[in-house]
Amino acid sequence: MTLAQDGLPPLRDVIATHGLQAMKQLGQNFLLDLNLTGRIARAAGPLAGVTVIEVGPGPGGLTRALLAEGAEKVIAIERDRRCLDALAEIAAHYPGRLEVIEGDAMQVDMSKLATGRVRIAANLPYNIGTPLLLGWLQSEPWPPFYEKMTLMFQREVAERIVATPEDDAYGRLGVICGWRSEARILFDISPKAFTPPPKVVSSVVEIVPRQTPLECSRAKLERVTAAAFGQRRKMLRQSLKSLGTDPLPLLAAAGIVETARAEEIDVAGFVRLANALP
Repeated sequence: MTLAQDGLPPLRDVIATHGLQAMKQLGQNFLLDLNLTGRIARAAGPLAGVTVIEVGPGPGGLTRALLAEGAEKVIAIERDRRCLDALAEIAAHYPGRLEVIEGDAMQVDMSKLATGRVRIAANLPYNIGTPLLLGWLQSEPWPPFYEKMTLMFQREVAERIVATPEDDAYGRLGVICGWRSEARILFDISPKAFTPPPKVVSSVVEIVPRQTPLECSRAKLERVTAAAFGQRRKMLRQSLKSLGTDPLPLLAAAGIVETARAEEIDVAGFVRLANALP
């Protein structure tokens, strides 16, 4: 068996040895190109002195890259028991630097996993990527427990994360992300790089928390954006009626014309609307 640059077997051999065919119900698409996993790890870096939390490591391609790039420790959360033996081999190769937690990332309080400098890096399973991101953006207290996130999403989701009012993809996700973070798409990854290849292009996104976001109730901001984008083609004077209060005083207090539509309002405008909500 040939070895990869890190002295461990190629990922295709790991998958064959452990019978790790990707499972659709777990949203798995394994990234096997170690050049690409290295590029993601470098985007998450520099990693000296950093603990990286990784979700859904699968056979461990990104895990290996993060460790090779110098992460002090990687904490990998994996719900697929079939992957644990492969991850144990990586842990043996990097003694004391990889901790594997078997469990559902949606149920793990990641703020309790590590202290000091923490980052999040992951090729997120498509079926839980957005809920996980929203959970991390809703962390309390704020600023959060992590310095930044380097995450892979379907390109369509990535575009929604970074969208502004000028973009067709602008919606609730863009507002919430824009309120508490600065996000940018770093690069795309072709479906051909994955096993099995997904039907869509993927994008790696860097998300850096704003240390002092605009003062606002998160719950109220979510209510306002849900109402506004729930009927995004309607004027706000109509769509905001679902809040159960007269929209006109709200809009006046926020300095927004009543004929505006949700897609025209920037993050600061939505924050003013939320702050005007009784």
